[in-house]
Amino acid sequence: MTVKTLADLLSEGVAGRGVLVRSDLNVPLDDGKITDPGRIIASVPTLKALAEAGAKVVVTAHLGRPKGAPDPKLSLAPVAAALGEKLGRHVQLAGDVVGTDALARAEGLTDGDVLLLENIRFDPRETSKDDAERLALAKALAALVEGADGSPGAFVSDGFGVVHRKQASVYDVATLLPHYAGTLVDTEVKVLEQLTSSTERPYAVVLGGSKVSDKLAVIENLATKADSLIIGGGMCFTFLAAQGVSVGTSLLQEEMIDTCKRLLDTYADVIHLPVDIVVADKFAADAEPETVASDRIPDGKMGLDIGPESVKRFTALLSNAKTVFWNGPMGVFEFPAFAAGTKGVAEAIIGATEKGAFSVVGGGDSAAAVRQLGLAEDGFSHISTGGGASLEYLEGKTLPGIEVLES
Repeated sequence: MTVKTLADLLSEGVAGRGVLVRSDLNVPLDDGKITDPGRIIASVPTLKALAEAGAKVVVTAHLGRPKGAPDPKLSLAPVAAALGEKLGRHVQLAGDVVGTDALARAEGLTDGDVLLLENIRFDPRETSKDDAERLALAKALAALVEGADGSPGAFVSDGFGVVHRKQASVYDVATLLPHYAGTLVDTEVKVLEQLTSSTERPYAVVLGGSKVSDKLAVIENLATKADSLIIGGGMCFTFLAAQGVSVGTSLLQEEMIDTCKRLLDTYADVIHLPVDIVVADKFAADAEPETVASDRIPDGKMGLDIGPESVKRFTALLSNAKTVFWNGPMGVFEFPAFAAGTKGVAEAIIGATEKGAFSVVGGGDSAAAVRQLGLAEDGFSHISTGGGASLEYLEGKTLPGIEVLES
C-alpha cells in the first residue's frame, strides 16, 4: 500500500492543526455497558500520538445500526468515557454529528484536545447511496477541522473495520482533505498483504461462524491457496448435509447444500470437517451437552460445538503450520458447556505461533472469543479489528476506504 501514514503526518507537524480521525469504536454493549473494549484499546495509539503532538483531534465513529436518526441506546456517551480513561485525558462528546454543538466544540478546541462526535450513523447521509448526499456530510466534517485562516485540516483513516464501506466518514472525506493511514489501518493492511502475497507454507485457514453464505467467497478464494481449510461452527452442518449426513435440528442453509457439495468435490484434499459434534436438545446455556459422531447426530438434537476428537485432528493439522488465518468460532463459545471446541482450536493456533507460525485472528467473534475464554492476546501474531473488511480483502475485493487513501 503506497499511502501516506500517521508517521508522515506527524513529521509534517500537527501542533495547532485540526485532524479528523475515523476510528472504529463499534463495541458491544449490554444495558449501556461495554462488554469488550478491544476496538477502543486498538484506537488509542493513533489518537494518543496526535493529541500528544498538539493536534486538535476530532474523532468520528459509529455504534450499531441506527436507522439514520438519533437513538439514545446507541449514543457514543459510554464510549467517550471509556476512551477518555484509555487515553488518560478528557474526551468531549458532541451532542450531535455536525450540528451546532459539534461546530461550537470544534471551534473551542485547544492543542491536544480530543472531541468525539456523536454516532456518525445518526446522520442518514453517512450511509447514503447518493454521492452528493455523502459528499455534503463529508464537507461538513472537513469544516470541523478547518484552520481559522481557512487552511484545510487533515484526515486520518484508522477504522479498519469500516474500510470496506463507501461511506462519507470513510471514503468521501478523504477526497477533500490531505489523507493518511492511521497506525491501525496501516498495520492491518500490511498483515493482510502478508497473508495474500508472501505466505509461508504450510498455510492453514480455520473458518467458523454460522453461515456458509457469509464465507463462501473467502472459502473459494483461500481453498486454492491454503494447504488445509478447517471448517467448524454453524456452517459445518451445511457441509455435513452435503455429504448426505443428517444434522438433526442444527443450523442448516439448505440453499447452499449444492454449493458445499461442489466445494467438497473440488477441494477434497484441502477441506476438513469435524468428526464429532457436541449436541443438545435446545439452544441454551443450561442445555445438557452430549458428544456424538458427526454422522450420528440424533433427530431433534442440534450441534452447538465441535467435539474433542475434532479438536485433536484440527490440532494435528495446525501443529506444523507456518501461517494461520482464523475467522469465526467453532461453536457457541458464549455458553461454557459449548466453548471447548473454540478454546481447543485457539490453543492449537497459539501453540503453532509459539513454534514460529504467523497467526492472524480475523476480528469480530473470534477476537471476542479470545478475550472471553481468557486466552493471551499476545499468543497470536495479530488480532484484527475488522472481520468483514479482513474477509473482503482476502476475497480479493477492492476496499473503497483503502483505495481512496492511495490517491
